[in-house]
Amino acid sequence: MRKKIVGVMGPGDKATEVDVQHAYRLGELIAQQGWILLTGGRKSGVMDAVNKGAKSANGLTIGILPTDHQKDISEAVDIAIFTDMGNARNNINVLSSDVIIACGMGAGTVSEVALALKANKQVILLNNDAESKIFFKKLSPENVHVVESVSEAIAIVQKILI
Repeated sequence: MRKKIVGVMGPGDKATEVDVQHAYRLGELIAQQGWILLTGGRKSGVMDAVNKGAKSANGLTIGILPTDHQKDISEAVDIAIFTDMGNARNNINVLSSDVIIACGMGAGTVSEVALALKANKQVILLNNDAESKIFFKKLSPENVHVVESVSEAIAIVQKILI
């Protein structure tokens, strides 16, 4: 049976401290569930924190990098996939994940959530941005799950992946 892949998307340099804290804990819990973590793979913000959290719990991590070089990779990425596609790699992130958790919100995250909804994927929004919650929920009420905590996000992923 194929292992389940949970994509965690979120801002890099513009991640808030809360985003980073949530991301680290998400990584830990994803690994503890035995799921594989997929991120944008960079060593900044949500991507770095969630990978580090997963590695702290002995999880397997995949990073889909926007470039063709190694300097930007999170040290906690096990499998690095170099795309040299820039932001177009966001579609690979989404299509390769069984479920998406958007931790925080930035322009790249918005594009990943939109691509996920277009692909009819389930998306969990974990952020403090009320406007983005309303917007995405309105676009796809059946596929968008708004949560307030990491534990709530993981509980929804469990239901989706059953």
